[in-house]
Amino acid sequence: MRFFKKDVAAASPAHGKGVNHNNNVHIIEDPRKQVYHWQSEGGGKKSSVDDMVLLSKITESAIAENLKKRFMEDKIYTYIGPVLVAVNPFKQLPYFGEREIEMYQGAAQYEVPPHIYSIADTMYRNMLIDSDSQCVIISGESGAGKTVSAKFIMNYITRISGGGQRVQQVKDIILESNPLLEAFGNAKTTRNNNSSRFGKYIEIQFSSGGEPLGGKISNFLLEKSRVHSLNEGERNFHIFYQLCAGATGDMKNNLGISTPDYFSYLSQSGVYKVDGTNDAHEFQETLRAMSVMGMAEETQMDILSVVAAILHMGNLSFVEQNNAATISDAAFLQFPAYLLGIDEQKLGQKLTSRVFDSKWGGKSERVDVTLNLEQAQFARDAWCKGLYSRMFDYIVETVNKAMVTDANLFSIGILDIYGFEIFGRNGFEQFCINYVNEKLQQIFIELTLKSEQEEYKAEGIQWKPIEFFNNKVVCDLIESKRPPGIMCILDDTCATMSAVSEGADDEFRNKMSSQVGSNPHYQPFNHGFTIKHYAGNVSYHVENFCEKNRDVLFTDIIEVMQGSTNTFIRSLFPDVLQKGSKTRPTTAGTKIRTQANELVTTLMKCVPHYIRCIKPNETKKPHDWDDQMVKHQVEYLGLKENIKVKRAGFAYRRPYQKFLHRYAILTKETWPAWYGEPTEGINVIMRSVNMDPAQYQIGRSKIFVKDPESLYMLEESRERKFDHYARVIQKAFKKYFSKQRYLKEKMAASDLLVNRKERRRNSLNRNFYGDYIGVEYKPGLTALIPRRDKVEFALTVDKFDRRFKKTKRDLILTKSHLYLIGRMQVKKGPEKGQIKDVIKRKIDLENISQATLSTYQDDLVLIHVRNDYESLLEIRFKTEFLMVLNNKLKERHNRELPLNFINSFDFRVKKTGWGGGGTRRVRFTDGTTDEPLFASSGSTLSVKIAHGLSSTSRPGIYVITPDIRILANEMKSPKSNNVPGSKGNLQPPARNFVHRSPGGSPLPRPSGPAPKPPGLAAVSPRPRGPAGPQFRPPSAQPVTSPGFPRPPVARMPLNPGGGPPAFRLPGMGSPPIQAMQPPPPPPSDPCPDNQPSIGNGSSRSVNRPPASLPAKPPINRPKPTVPQVRALYGYDASDIDELTFNEGDIMVLVQEDKSGWWTCRFRGQEGFCPANYLEKM
Repeated sequence: MRFFKKDVAAASPAHGKGVNHNNNVHIIEDPRKQVYHWQSEGGGKKSSVDDMVLLSKITESAIAENLKKRFMEDKIYTYIGPVLVAVNPFKQLPYFGEREIEMYQGAAQYEVPPHIYSIADTMYRNMLIDSDSQCVIISGESGAGKTVSAKFIMNYITRISGGGQRVQQVKDIILESNPLLEAFGNAKTTRNNNSSRFGKYIEIQFSSGGEPLGGKISNFLLEKSRVHSLNEGERNFHIFYQLCAGATGDMKNNLGISTPDYFSYLSQSGVYKVDGTNDAHEFQETLRAMSVMGMAEETQMDILSVVAAILHMGNLSFVEQNNAATISDAAFLQFPAYLLGIDEQKLGQKLTSRVFDSKWGGKSERVDVTLNLEQAQFARDAWCKGLYSRMFDYIVETVNKAMVTDANLFSIGILDIYGFEIFGRNGFEQFCINYVNEKLQQIFIELTLKSEQEEYKAEGIQWKPIEFFNNKVVCDLIESKRPPGIMCILDDTCATMSAVSEGADDEFRNKMSSQVGSNPHYQPFNHGFTIKHYAGNVSYHVENFCEKNRDVLFTDIIEVMQGSTNTFIRSLFPDVLQKGSKTRPTTAGTKIRTQANELVTTLMKCVPHYIRCIKPNETKKPHDWDDQMVKHQVEYLGLKENIKVKRAGFAYRRPYQKFLHRYAILTKETWPAWYGEPTEGINVIMRSVNMDPAQYQIGRSKIFVKDPESLYMLEESRERKFDHYARVIQKAFKKYFSKQRYLKEKMAASDLLVNRKERRRNSLNRNFYGDYIGVEYKPGLTALIPRRDKVEFALTVDKFDRRFKKTKRDLILTKSHLYLIGRMQVKKGPEKGQIKDVIKRKIDLENISQATLSTYQDDLVLIHVRNDYESLLEIRFKTEFLMVLNNKLKERHNRELPLNFINSFDFRVKKTGWGGGGTRRVRFTDGTTDEPLFASSGSTLSVKIAHGLSSTSRPGIYVITPDIRILANEMKSPKSNNVPGSKGNLQPPARNFVHRSPGGSPLPRPSGPAPKPPGLAAVSPRPRGPAGPQFRPPSAQPVTSPGFPRPPVARMPLNPGGGPPAFRLPGMGSPPIQAMQPPPPPPSDPCPDNQPSIGNGSSRSVNRPPASLPAKPPINRPKPTVPQVRALYGYDASDIDELTFNEGDIMVLVQEDKSGWWTCRFRGQEGFCPANYLEKM
C-alpha cells in the first residue's frame, strides 16, 4: 500500500495548461507544479505496452519484441505487474534528475510510466505504511546493469527521506560507500566495464518517521583470483589503475608507483584503460569517500601501501635450480618488504620454502621444505590475494562502523550481486557465482510463482494452476548434504588431499561421476562437468577447483605478517595460530554456501521487490539489439510464466483486519472500527466504492483484489476522505490564525497613531486586505511593476498638485518601491487616442525619510522624500498604508518610519518650467462635518474637519461570555429548533459579539439606516462610511418559519469585466449620510401565530381557524421601571457592534436614535439593534 498524488493523471487540458504534445514531451498539470515525462507517447497510438501483463500474446518472442520497441525509443523500463524489467541502454540517459524524483515521489504506478524510481518509492512508502522491512532483488547476467540500478535506488531513497545533520551524514556515508567499494571490488570484464566482482547486500535502517538512521553492508565471495590472474580483454580491480593514474608525485615516490604496464599483475591482458572512465578522477572520488567514512589520512596511506605492495610482489619472478625455486632478482624484494614493514630476507624465504610440523613418535619438529617453481608462484599469488581479501574486508567493516546504529525498526535492503556468468572457460569462481544466482532464482520462484499459487489454494480462491520450472533440483544438486551434492564432494576431496595437490582435481571429478552422475541436470566430460542451470548449460573445468576451495594461507606467512612493524598490517592478521590443531579449516565453498543461505533467510523476512535486468547485446553499444540473446534471457528469467501468473492472479492481498483497519474510513458503518463479522465489513466497504464483485474474492483469512486499478480506486477514495477531513481541520486552523493575525495587524497599526491622531468612526475594526485595486487582474498595471516586486498595498488615492487640485492616482506599495500611477492619452502612433497606465512617480523606499499627518481624523498624508519634493496624498486607508510601509522599512532597511503629527506644515512641490517649485502650506482647523472641507488661498490649503474618535481609541475586543456559550449550545440542540417537522437546526448558532472600547462603553452607533425587516423584496446593507470596502457577511437572517421566505444573502459584487471582485470604496457613488431615507415600515404580511401583530390588527384574524379552547385571560404585570422592548423578529448580528437576538426576546432600551438603530442591553451586553425589529413595551 502507498500514498498517491492527487488527481495527477486526471488533469484536464481544457484550460489551456493541460497536455502539450510536442516532441513527445508530456506536460502534466499537478496541484503543486507542472511536471513532464520522457516516456509519453505524444498522444498517438502506442507502439508498445508499459505493463506486459497487457500483451495480447504471451510468448518469448512477443515479450522480446515489446522490449525491443521500447529499447529503440530509449524506454528502458517495463512492468510485469509489480516486477520491473530493466534493459541496459549502454549510454547515459537524462531521466534521473531532480524533476523525475519530484515526479515519482508519492505517485501511483498507474499515474506515471515505468521507472526504477517507482519501485524505490513503493518500497519506501510500503515500509512506512505497513511497518514492514522491504528489500529489492536485482538479478540478471553480468553487464545487464544491476550495479547502476542499485545506485539509482540508493540515490532516490536518500533524496526523499528527511532528517537533520546526523541523518545527512548517514546519507553521505551510504552514497559514498558506492565509489569506495566499486574501486576495490569492481573490474572490467569482457562483458561489463564495471562488473561487480563481489556481492553485496546493503541494508538501510530507518526510524518510524522514515529517516535513515544507519545501515549495514554484507559482502559475499570477492573474486580474489583476479588479483593475479586475468583473462584476455579484462582488467584487474579498478583501484590499481586509479593509483597509477591519480597518485601525486609524493605518493609515487613513497609507494614506488609507475605506469600499469610496469606491473606484471596489470600487464597480463594488455588492457589499461576503459572507454568513458577517467581513472585519475575516480581516484580522487575514492580518496574523498575514504574521508567520508572517517578514515584518517594515515590509514588511507596504509591501504594504498598494501595496494602498491601487491603490485610489487607481482613483479617477483622465480627460476628453478635442482627442483628448488629461487628469486631471479633479489632487488625486487626491497620495495614490497618496505611497504609491508617486514624483513626482506623473510619475505624471500617464505616465498621459496614452507614450514611443516611433523611428528615422530611423541616428538614434533618443524621442517623447512623448499618449493619448486610452480609452488613458489602459487605461494606468491596466495599471499597477494589473501592480503587483498583481508584489506577489502577491513574497508567493508569500516563502512559498517561509520553508519552503525542501535535502532532496528525498519530497513530497506538492496541486493547487488554478481550476475550469471558463462565464459569460454569457467572455473571455481563462476561455479560459486552461478550457484548464488541459482539460489536467488529459487527465491523468485518461491515468492512469485509457487507460493502465490499455493496461497490461492489454501485460501480457497478459484484458480487454474500454471506450470513452471522449479530450479530447486539444481540447488540440491550443488548444495545438498544427503545425498551429498557437488560442494560436499569437493569439501571431502579437499579434506583427504595431502600437502601436494596434484591429482586432487581428477579425484574430485571421479567422485562426482560416481555420486551425482545419474542426476539429469549433471553431465561429465573429460576435463570437468556440465550443470544444466536455469539460465542454460554451463561447463566447468575442474582445474584448481580443490586448491581454490581450500583457500588456506600458509601458517608461516601469517606469522611473518603478524611481525610487521606496521600496526595496520598487523591488524589485518588477527589469527590465533594453534600448533597441531586438528580442526578442519573452513573451505571457500562452505563459506559461500553458508552466506547464500543466510542471505536467503534475510530476504525471506522482508517484503520482496524485483528488478530483472536484461543485457541487449555483447557489443556494449546503444540501440544494438541481439534478438536471440534477449530471448534466451527472457526464457531463463521466467518472464513468460511470471506474466501468466500475474495475468490470472490477484495484484493485492491482505488479512481481514489489516484491510478493515486501512479502509474503515471509507464508510460511516466501519469507522472508527468494525465490530461485526470481518467479511461483512469488507463487503460494506466494497459496496461503498461500487467495486465490481468480479474484481475481488474473499478467502478464508484474506481478501484478494484482482487488478491494480481496483486497488488504486480504493486508495484514491481513502485519500479523498483524508483530504476532505484535512481541509476541514486546515480551514479551522487558518480561520483561527487569520483572526489572530488580523488582530495583531490592527493593534500594530493602531500603535502608530494612538495618542497622536484622532480616528475615524469606522476605521478601527475593519480587516486589512492589502490590494484594493486588484493589481494582478489588470495587465496595464502588472506591466509596470517588476514581476519579482510583490505588491504589498494598492489603493486609488487623491493626489494634490501645486494648485491643490485633486487628481486620482493608483498608489502601489511593493517591497522595494512606492509607485504613483496615473492615466495618459496616447497622442501619436498606432495607439493614438488610447488611455494607458503610466508611472507618474517612483520612489525607492530607502529614500522615504518620514511622513507627516495632522492630529485630526482626516486622511491626508505627506510623504517626505530625501533630496526631492514631497507628495501630499489623501489615503482613505492611511493606517494600513503606514503600517505596511513601516514594516517594509524595518525588513529591508532595518529602520522604522518616522511620523510627524502637526496641524500646520509646509512642503515642497515639483518644479515645472521657469515658474515652478517653491513650497506650499497646509493648515487644519476645527470643522462641523466628518468629511474634510478644502479651501485654497494662494499657496495655503485650509482643511476644516470635525473632531473624530479620541486619539486614545484602540481596536475593540471580541467578548464571548458564558451565557452566550450556553445559548450557542442550546441553539445546536434539536430542542431549540422552532421549525415544525425539522430534523434539527442546520444553521450554525449566532455569535453574539459585542464591540467595546478600552473604557468599556459601547462605541457610537452606525452611520447608516437599520436593515429592512424580513419579508421585503430586498435587503440593503447599511453603509460603513470610510471603514473599508463593502465586504459584508450575510445579511440579518430572521428565524424562518412556514410562510416566511428566507431573505437573500448579500454577496460581494462581482466585476462584470471578468476581473477581481469590484471593491466598493467609501465615497464612490454612495449618497451622503444626511440624504439616507429613514427605515421603511415593517412588513404588511401576516405575522406567524407566535408573533404579535403589527399595524392593522385585522390581519391577524384572516383565515384563522376557530379556537378549540377559550382564550386565556391576560396577566396583569407591573409596568417596568426601565424602558424595555420586545423583538418582533429574530436578528443575526452582521457586525461586531450589533446584538443578536431571537423573536420574543426582551431587552432594555438604553437610547433611541432617528437613524433607526437603537442602543439596547441584552444579557449583560450592549449593542445596536434595528428599531424596525422591535416594539416598546
